[in-house]
Amino acid sequence: MKKKLLYLAVFLLTAQLWSQSITETSGWLESAFVKWQPVSNAQTYNVYYTGGGLVDQKIDNELIRNYGTYFRADIPGLKAGSYTVKIKPVISGAEGTGTTSSSVTVKAHDRAGFAFSNSRVPGAYNTDGTPKSNAVILYITQQTKNTVSLNVTGASANPCVGLQTILDGYKKGKDTRPLIIRMIGQITDLSYMMNGDLVIENNNNAASYITLEGIGNDATADGWGIRVKNASNIEIRNIGIMNVDSGEGDNIGLQQDNDYVWVHNCDFFYGKPGGDADQIKGDGALDCKKSTYVTFSYNHFWDSGKSNLLGLSEGTTEGLYITYHHNWYDHSDSRHPRIRYYSAHVYNNYYDGNSKYGVGSTLGSSVFVEANFFRNCKYPMLTSMQGTDVYNGATGTFSSEDGGTIKAFNNTMSGQTRFVGYNATTYPVEFDAYIASTRNETISNTIKSKKGAKTYNNFDTNSSVMYSYTPESPENAKTTVMQYAGRISGGDFQWTFNNAVDDTSDGVNIGLRDALNAYQTSLVAVQGGTNPPAGNQTLTSTSNTNQTVTSGTAIGTIVFTWGGDATDATVTGLPASGLSFVKNTTAKTITISGTPTANVTYSIATTGTGTSANASGTITVTTTGTPAGDEIHNFTTSGKTSDFYTITGNLSTTKGTVTYNGLTLTQCLKVESSTSITFTTTQPSTLTLVFVEASGTIKVDNVDKTASNGIVTVSLAAGSHTITKKDTSNLFYMSTVYNTGNLKTADSGSLFQTEEKVLLHPNPVSSTLYLTDNTQKVEHIEIFNLLGVLVKTVQRNTETIDLSNLPTGTYIAKIQTSTGVINQKIVKK
Repeated sequence: MKKKLLYLAVFLLTAQLWSQSITETSGWLESAFVKWQPVSNAQTYNVYYTGGGLVDQKIDNELIRNYGTYFRADIPGLKAGSYTVKIKPVISGAEGTGTTSSSVTVKAHDRAGFAFSNSRVPGAYNTDGTPKSNAVILYITQQTKNTVSLNVTGASANPCVGLQTILDGYKKGKDTRPLIIRMIGQITDLSYMMNGDLVIENNNNAASYITLEGIGNDATADGWGIRVKNASNIEIRNIGIMNVDSGEGDNIGLQQDNDYVWVHNCDFFYGKPGGDADQIKGDGALDCKKSTYVTFSYNHFWDSGKSNLLGLSEGTTEGLYITYHHNWYDHSDSRHPRIRYYSAHVYNNYYDGNSKYGVGSTLGSSVFVEANFFRNCKYPMLTSMQGTDVYNGATGTFSSEDGGTIKAFNNTMSGQTRFVGYNATTYPVEFDAYIASTRNETISNTIKSKKGAKTYNNFDTNSSVMYSYTPESPENAKTTVMQYAGRISGGDFQWTFNNAVDDTSDGVNIGLRDALNAYQTSLVAVQGGTNPPAGNQTLTSTSNTNQTVTSGTAIGTIVFTWGGDATDATVTGLPASGLSFVKNTTAKTITISGTPTANVTYSIATTGTGTSANASGTITVTTTGTPAGDEIHNFTTSGKTSDFYTITGNLSTTKGTVTYNGLTLTQCLKVESSTSITFTTTQPSTLTLVFVEASGTIKVDNVDKTASNGIVTVSLAAGSHTITKKDTSNLFYMSTVYNTGNLKTADSGSLFQTEEKVLLHPNPVSSTLYLTDNTQKVEHIEIFNLLGVLVKTVQRNTETIDLSNLPTGTYIAKIQTSTGVINQKIVKK
């Protein structure tokens, strides 16, 4: 009996080792995914699916990925229906029994829109979601983007090596094998691109089909854009695009001469700031020009500045057709879309807190705006140079071009500032849109735009042009959009907007921007591929890690985010003296907050593969009512690094030199559209800005200021402040001096008894001060902090003063000479 029990125990233990715990299985749009816990000693896993008429179909190795604490497999290319997924660990070359998931439901993609006109099916998938016959499938990772290879018919040389080189081969239009490019994980710039973009072309070959898609919820194009030109039958889906800094500047752009293009289920994030004032969030998110039979659907626009520009210099309204449906304009500002020339169908989109406008029509465009949900969209619809666009003396809210015509039907609106429908009696000219009474109503050609006398072409009631579709109610469309727009399950990047602020703000959301800049995939390895390099542990923060506050005042919340190969992070020194922290292992963040009662020093270190990433900070508490001290920033010595000022912008050493306060300044901050300086004062203070331009201009707290002899001086109240561009200028130096009157010591009277004279240098100083005293009249030197506390005394006949042991800050040197007292302000770096 004991032997039988022993055999049973061994059997049960073996069974446990050879199976795994499935933590999540879900169906999605023509795909499914499964997540499971690692199995001890498993070298690899085999994953199979059953459904859609197939049994135990093994998926490709590259679809199986390791995320450290769990594994995930995604299965694209599925028909709609019910499926189960089976995971089998492979240990010492032997496949275990594995575990089978419960049944999940896979839904079909919504293929409505002009891209599917004339029996075309863009991309390398069939209408049922399965790959087209003879399709070539490529897997692109951060490690293989430059080495993946393929023989391409018609290419200049074979094999083509690197993704862009492969696409160059397809540019000839000779290879008609359907091409599916599957991106996995976070991918930065390729070594070979087209001015910072990945460019897709196929010489408009109607028999050529290309799909560029992301796998799972974390496929990300980080730093580069996607450009489509001279192409037919193109599909782009399930990709997050962020931090684009390409020459063209668009996240995705249909540049010229394209037809039958479908872009859907993508996440559009900030690009890098451009040189123009309206490019602080990047250039266009998803733009289109000189292309037709296009559908943009189920995309998620995250606070985009310019979402969808449509049309440029086509010069005709004939034959240009596009559909926008089920897109989530999530606190994006404008161009939803902004239309020249085209016939555009805009339906079932969710406009969610838009600070400028929704749909804009110019240059004879005909736009059917149907069954959309508008929540706090300032101007839901605008027609150029009439109605709300020129209301109350405006000279064109978004355009000065000839108008077009918007036909509106069955839209839900709330919270808008102004919207005016056509009325033959009240608003026969100054209207934003014609409000149709039925979906099939035609608009008379007697109704014309105020500027240009353009008429509506009624494309939407023309059966030879219009496609078949079934619109949802606006309320149902909102629900559908919020569930399915963007990448699978909403993508791995999450952000919650503050409607009270973000509905009306068109500025950069600093927290969102910093989170995008700090984004790092949690992907550890792709099965069957080369693992990411070890040691890439990262730790980033969203605000100043060193802060000084007055007693009884809370610190600004500090959020650290770990990423890369880091799997966790530990905090040393907290909680203490009123400060505490909260760790969120899902979001990979540590949040420090509280009201300190004493000075606190803390540190953070990551754990994981490779070298730990570390950070530290000090919170300093000053006596109530006493400011932290003067804050001086010299761009020549400190660049953009500061614990007080948060500085965004570009530096330059080619704008000349400035001499100020005994300093020769050679490096400046270029004040451009993308430039921003923010800071917070705890007491009333005086801000000084030093420019190379004698009459330089700047905005301080959004108020215009002009320099006198290169210097701007502004009195500030306690609170938060911003410095931004008015006109282009170059800032070399700035200081914030608290207005607390003269500091005194117990026995020496005012520290500012005599005119300041520079005797000690360099200033600012890192460690050693040098005394210039050719007359040898200095008796002694006393150095005080800004609380009036004596921190150092130096006797006569001393030429150097060691300040290495003093904290960073501002000090007053009281220099006693045989003829009196000289006071000099010293900045310790």
